[in-house]
Amino acid sequence: MKKRKSNAIVPATISRKIYFLRGQRVMLSADLARLYGVEVRALVQAVQRNIERFPDDFLFQLTDDEYTNLKSQFVISSWGGARRARPYAFTEQGVAMLSSVLRGSRAVQVNIAIMRTFVRLREMLATNQKLRRKIEDMEKRYDAKFQVIFATIESMLEEEEGPKRSIGFHASLTKPKSRDS
Repeated sequence: MKKRKSNAIVPATISRKIYFLRGQRVMLSADLARLYGVEVRALVQAVQRNIERFPDDFLFQLTDDEYTNLKSQFVISSWGGARRARPYAFTEQGVAMLSSVLRGSRAVQVNIAIMRTFVRLREMLATNQKLRRKIEDMEKRYDAKFQVIFATIESMLEEEEGPKRSIGFHASLTKPKSRDS
């Protein structure tokens, strides 16, 4: 059995590099290049040489607005360094296709880790959807019961409030009757 290198790929690092753009979970070319241990230029060149493997639903280039919006989410104003071109976004299928373009043991390990992260994210979303549905069902079932309780509490509060008597000595505004009358 081969020993694994100590520079393991941490799933938490990968999950922080997955963004939601155009209704899809994607990873940017700069982040992928760092994970694979190659220059962004080399990654993009490898993709361009094999562009037939990357249809529009696997890979797209960010628009200026998308890039500006994404960049504004980070504190560092020069996020991603100086660029001449907008970054590419790889969908899950695009990342999987990278394994056929980039070779080497590091590429294999990175791809496995990324695929596992995408699967884990899908599982988490499915679990959250189930939890959300359960909560909504509970709200529907118990909503009527709680409405009765809230109505009772409100009516009790309304009964307690009424005209308040003032406290203290109050002089009468009418004149006292004289004894002669």
